[in-house]
Amino acid sequence: MCRSVESSTRRDSRPHLARSSSSGEGQMSRARRFVGSLIILVCTISFAQARPPPSCPSGVDPKASTPLGDRTAQASCSPKTSHGFPIPDSACTPGAVNPTVTLTVLKSGDFRTACERNKASSAAKKNTTYDEYGIAHPQDNKGQNQTCELDHLVSLELGGADTLDNIWPQCGPDGVALAQRYFKIKDGVENYLAAQVRAGQIGLDEAQRGIAQDWTQYVDAAKAFWSTHPEGGFQRDE
Repeated sequence: MCRSVESSTRRDSRPHLARSSSSGEGQMSRARRFVGSLIILVCTISFAQARPPPSCPSGVDPKASTPLGDRTAQASCSPKTSHGFPIPDSACTPGAVNPTVTLTVLKSGDFRTACERNKASSAAKKNTTYDEYGIAHPQDNKGQNQTCELDHLVSLELGGADTLDNIWPQCGPDGVALAQRYFKIKDGVENYLAAQVRAGQIGLDEAQRGIAQDWTQYVDAAKAFWSTHPEGGFQRDE
């Protein structure tokens, strides 16, 4: 269908088809242009959705993982609290890193977290962590209605692994704007640490282990940093 846009919108010039009036011809022409525009829009969206994820840089194995602790439980998991924010149950989510995503890779500008996403663990597998933590699967969990995020404890932009020992459902709080939900605040921490690592202010291993042990210890520093810098991230990271 997408390749026939030009022919479907081209003015019909076959001589044996009579036009009843110039007005009718104009209406038909406008209708064809409208239909053609709709087809182009649909095709554009289809091509964008079908676009494959970027390839990882040479030497990066998207399935590689080194756990930062033992995953001793896969049920009855319970988030803990630190500095007023939730942190995962370390028995269920100790955190893990991808040893092939080195500091050199992160500083190269060629690495995109999308090249790793859903390679070591499928989206369906990650969804099972809701059950492990006894959290109901959220409905309409997107946009301003998003209440939970299947979060990488060590974010991919910090060389985190895309494995289940690095995934936990981070939810809440209710009744606040999207920017004030816990996972958005943690995004600010992740982006802050990624910027510090690439600038040589914090070692990669230190940042990885620090965020795995207690991501909330960096909240104040991240807020202070973004108050004087244009807020932005490495890229989208869940």
